[in-house]
Formats: sequence, structure tokens, C-alpha cells
Amino acid sequence: MTADVQKFISHLVANNRVILFMKGNKMFPQCGFSAVVVDILKKHSVPFEAFNVLTDGAVREGIKTFSDWPTIPQLYINGEFIGGCDIIREMDANGELAEALAKQPSAAS
Repeated sequence: MTADVQKFISHLVANNRVILFMKGNKMFPQCGFSAVVVDILKKHSVPFEAFNVLTDGAVREGIKTFSDWPTIPQLYINGEFIGGCDIIREMDANGELAEALAKQPSAAS
């Protein structure tokens, strides 16, 4: 991953409280796993940003290195990598996702 891609991804993660790196967009997910995570986030009525990795191959590959996670979608909350579809689905079922979404970002030291 180039330094520019690393910087771009870091900027997106740092400047969006909830961001989903996905295939497609919030209105038209282009894979079933991305659609599942979008539906879960919408169910929680949380504002979130989405980045369509299909529009940028460098980000599509770079996000996998950035998180050390091999699949997309990838969800970040308050700058922290949360996981992919299966983890989000499990966290939603056990209440952990609602807790993570409710937690406000900590102030920078």
C-alpha cells in the first residue's frame, strides 16, 4: 500500500465517526455482505459514511492491509476497526454493536 493510500484511508477513518468500506453505496450495495451491514446500520438509525471500494482499486486493496482483514465490507467506529459482515451481524445480535455505536469518540490527548 502506498503512503498516499494509507494517508487517504487514515483520513477517512479519523474524520468519520462511523464509516463503512463497502462494495457499492448506501443506496445500492453491490454485494450481499455489504447490503447486510448497511441494513444493520440503518436499523440502528446511525448516520454513517460509506466508501465504495469498487471505484478505487488502490483503496480496495489498501483497506485490507490497513486493517489486516482480508474481506470487504469493513466497518470502523470512532477510528476503530470493528470487523466485517459476520462480526457485525454477531455484534448486532448480542447488543455489542449498539453499545459501540452509542459510545462517543474520546477526546484527543
